[in-house]
Amino acid sequence: MLKRVVLSGVLGAVVLMLCTFVANAVLGLSSRVEMRRIPNEPDVYAALKQNIVEPGAYVCNPAPVPRVGYPPGEPVFSVLYGGMGHEAAGRMMVMQVGIAFASALLAAGLLGMASVRVLSRYSRRVFFIVIVGLLIVVFSELTRYRIGGYPLGGALLLAAQVFVSWTVAGAVMALTMRPAPSTSSAA
Repeated sequence: MLKRVVLSGVLGAVVLMLCTFVANAVLGLSSRVEMRRIPNEPDVYAALKQNIVEPGAYVCNPAPVPRVGYPPGEPVFSVLYGGMGHEAAGRMMVMQVGIAFASALLAAGLLGMASVRVLSRYSRRVFFIVIVGLLIVVFSELTRYRIGGYPLGGALLLAAQVFVSWTVAGAVMALTMRPAPSTSSAA
């Protein structure tokens, strides 16, 4: 069973990476949602660089109004600074590949421990991995929609991409995960 789990996890990770490549490199999903340009970027960049010197997550609120608090309808901005520049992109990609492999191996391991009833049918094995993907979507991607976060459309688009990726990965992973043949002996 261990060989099936590892094979399933490796195949799942490859599918997740291919889906991410198609979504981002071919369709430009990340750049449309996460990397929009600011009209006067040099000025904003200079202000951020001068004022944000420690890595972290920052929020920029409008000035509070006495006896009212924050004025309704005014924007709230989030600023994220990880403490690194563009030179870290290669290291980050290696880390993301590792996370994809670890996630897919964990999902395959969980599937390998599922009941014989789940393992007995291809559709149930796929559904099991799809549920894992749905949990990832609910607890990671959908939480990006918030005050100072992503707009609802962007969060839903990213969530859909992750869900579709895990669905396709599940279809591939389920091919290798079958119950072990029973060793019943005839007497």
